[in-house]
Amino acid sequence: MSEQPQQPGPERPDLQKSGPGPGPGPAPGYGYPNQPPPFPPPGYQQQGGYQQGYPPPPGYQQGYYPPPGAVPPGTYTGDPNAPYGYDPYGRPYSDKSKVIAGVLQLLVGSLGVGRFYLGNVGMGLAQLFTCGGFGIWALIDGIILLVSDNQTDAQGRPLRG
Repeated sequence: MSEQPQQPGPERPDLQKSGPGPGPGPAPGYGYPNQPPPFPPPGYQQQGGYQQGYPPPPGYQQGYYPPPGAVPPGTYTGDPNAPYGYDPYGRPYSDKSKVIAGVLQLLVGSLGVGRFYLGNVGMGLAQLFTCGGFGIWALIDGIILLVSDNQTDAQGRPLRG
């Protein structure tokens, strides 16, 4: 029988053959092949005083989370006075949608349906009796309802997006 010559083993224990595939290296599925490990070898001390990245600007907290109590707009807060949340100015959102109001005003605005939907009965009646200002008032009102961000319902609450 012929004996195979023995190969000298690797000097680092983390590069020993630990899985299928050619050559020494860490277990497959961990990073790119033949790359050094992401942590320092045993016995190596990292020098103090080195900080990765830039320091945060003065006045800002370090971290990526919003401050406690901040709620994204439109989420249910558990507050019965504001079931659709609050706008950035602290006003509760309306249960009416500006998209629905604008589309109703564009399609059947000559009957004042968009304004009746928002609870503005007086304006709805005025549009009903004038046929939406001969269609011009209804058209302009529908466009304004769709593109404006400061429209409110009859209770003064801002419309949802």
